[in-house]
Amino acid sequence: MTKTYLVSTIDAKIVEEKFLQIDGNKIRYLESGDSKQTLVLVHGLGASAERWEHVIPLFADNFRIIVPDLIGFGLSDKPQVDYTPEFFSEFLEKFFVASGTKRPYLVGSSLGGQISVEYTVSHPNNVEKLILVSPAGVMKQSTPALDAYILAALYPNEHSAKNAFELMEGSGDNIDQKIINGFIERMRLPNAKLAFMSTVLGLKNSELITSKLSSISVPTLIIWGSRDPVIPINHADSFVSAIQDCQFFRMDGCGHTPYVQDPCTFASKVLEFLNNV
Repeated sequence: MTKTYLVSTIDAKIVEEKFLQIDGNKIRYLESGDSKQTLVLVHGLGASAERWEHVIPLFADNFRIIVPDLIGFGLSDKPQVDYTPEFFSEFLEKFFVASGTKRPYLVGSSLGGQISVEYTVSHPNNVEKLILVSPAGVMKQSTPALDAYILAALYPNEHSAKNAFELMEGSGDNIDQKIINGFIERMRLPNAKLAFMSTVLGLKNSELITSKLSSISVPTLIIWGSRDPVIPINHADSFVSAIQDCQFFRMDGCGHTPYVQDPCTFASKVLEFLNNV
């Protein structure tokens, strides 16, 4: 059952925090807007729905926005299971059913991008359009920024988290303290480290998604930060060359989360793609 838990305001847009049950697990998500068209935003490894807070109000006039905390992350429950890409894809389908979400426009960042690919391939008729932001799934070797992020997840403190987010952003700018504090708080929740590391191992042991990309038939947009040190932009070609109907947009000066660093440019490009029939 969906329950409205809290109503808050993000940049003058009403955002409701809701919870529902999936397989006995409490799942938290944010919802905004009342359009018949639904835009779903899927966060990355170790993150939560709040990572999208700067773009939610930019989309809410045009779409019903649904932003889940993936199972195992944020304020959603963290059961002791194997967090594989296939598990997350199955979760996404159950979440869509439980939240009454049909044929959404799907946006996935990093881990969320890989999950979105898995879901689109296995449910080709359930996605209207697909947007991937620095998606995971084609890189087997780690990077110093990813290593720092994993270290921060295992030892969540001010120093480790600040160092990791500074590396991931890649701009040299100061990181919003709210991002650092939120990450530390989430990683100190019960079973948070277990879910995080199970996800890392699930990704490491999964096959590259390269062979699956040619199966994507929905219109797709790839967005990548030019300074992304977590999943470098040179991996973008694996997606662009393999997906049939694919556009590419490079966000200069941005790191791994361009929707955090330059939300206006990000939202503008996404809306242009979504509104182009």
